[in-house]
Amino acid sequence: MPLAAGSKAPDFTLKTKAADGLKDVKLSDNFGKKQTVLLFFPLAFTGVCTQEMCDITSGLSAYAGLGAEVYAISVDSPFSQEAWAKQNKITVTLLSDLNKTTTKAYDVVFPNLAGVGDTSARAAFVIGQDGVIKYAEQTPTPKDLPNFAAVKAALAK
Repeated sequence: MPLAAGSKAPDFTLKTKAADGLKDVKLSDNFGKKQTVLLFFPLAFTGVCTQEMCDITSGLSAYAGLGAEVYAISVDSPFSQEAWAKQNKITVTLLSDLNKTTTKAYDVVFPNLAGVGDTSARAAFVIGQDGVIKYAEQTPTPKDLPNFAAVKAALAK
């Protein structure tokens, strides 16, 4: 079960691929400034994950309009995430949780996905400016997408 709404969001610093190399993204940098949507997904270069991130990319302005930064987190390396993003025109900030520390902290590990090993489950969290989780959802299976209407409703509150 993912961390529950009302819990303090575990802080993290994860790597993303930027034009000038790897860059650190720290969750708590948003505290006091904007809300944050965390989207955990199993693996880059897979059908449902590609669909989800392409859909989020096309709707990023709606999240920005609700005062939110969107981060997508997987256990892929930042280099494979970058190649996937370029191939599919994904502009969501992708964060690498290669060591699965953040996935474990949010309690969204999906064990032995398709026999290849542990990955992040598909999950969504809305974190308020105060660092408290306002919405938490882990989908029943990796093929199911989060309830994005509920995510936006939590942001609007």
